[in-house]
Amino acid sequence: MQEAMFSALFGALSNEHRVNSIANNLANVNTTGYKRDLLAFRDTFAMYAHDQIMEPMVNLRSKKLFPEPQHMARPRIALAYTDFQQAGLKVTGAPFDLAISGEGFFRVETPQGEFYTRNGHFRLTAEGQLITEQGYPVLGEGGEIVLPGGVRNFTIAEDGRIFADGELAGQIALVGIEPQSNLEKMGRNLYRAKNGAEIEEVETAAYLAQGFLETANVDAVYEMVNMIEAQRQFEAYAKIMQTSDTLDKAASDRVGRAR
Repeated sequence: MQEAMFSALFGALSNEHRVNSIANNLANVNTTGYKRDLLAFRDTFAMYAHDQIMEPMVNLRSKKLFPEPQHMARPRIALAYTDFQQAGLKVTGAPFDLAISGEGFFRVETPQGEFYTRNGHFRLTAEGQLITEQGYPVLGEGGEIVLPGGVRNFTIAEDGRIFADGELAGQIALVGIEPQSNLEKMGRNLYRAKNGAEIEEVETAAYLAQGFLETANVDAVYEMVNMIEAQRQFEAYAKIMQTSDTLDKAASDRVGRAR
């Protein structure tokens, strides 16, 4: 019964990780610019000695020394990745709400260095600095963006140029990242390169929409269906472990019983 116990254990652990990922997606269904996490599975095979050792055959009628190969498939989590698929845009009308349409990112300055984000919900400080919700400066072509005070009419072009009363006042950096698979989430809707991985900032055909925000690319119904499926699979694996443990105890009792 050891085989059943270990197979069910790893199956339960895989589904526990899947439930955590789905729960995180659902928790961020209303987070601006959030990108959902997905899991990929693949089969791993348990192989035995006779699966690889082929005995020499004297003639066609020789009796086989080993049984037929028996590869046992065990699905495991192979990859967790972020789906950067474009989500819908919602109207806000705020002058510093910006949505990226296409593949691109904003650059922001944090105490840990430069990070990337798709969340374009920005605001101005009293000194005219453009910052994120968390207070991180938004970066432009020449560094932090500081706009002139006393201006009421700000217009932001699709390429990120900021006009104050019709005069060019700044430029928001909008960059593409290659490859996006080398980005990792750092919390607060921020991304950076994975440890040991390299990324390159490239030109992008994406454009900005002023007065809009990008929604999360999470389908709540789809995630709820996956959540129910994962929970039921976890319960099934738990039942297998309980049954395997019961059979092991019954076998031990019978072996140790005096006859």
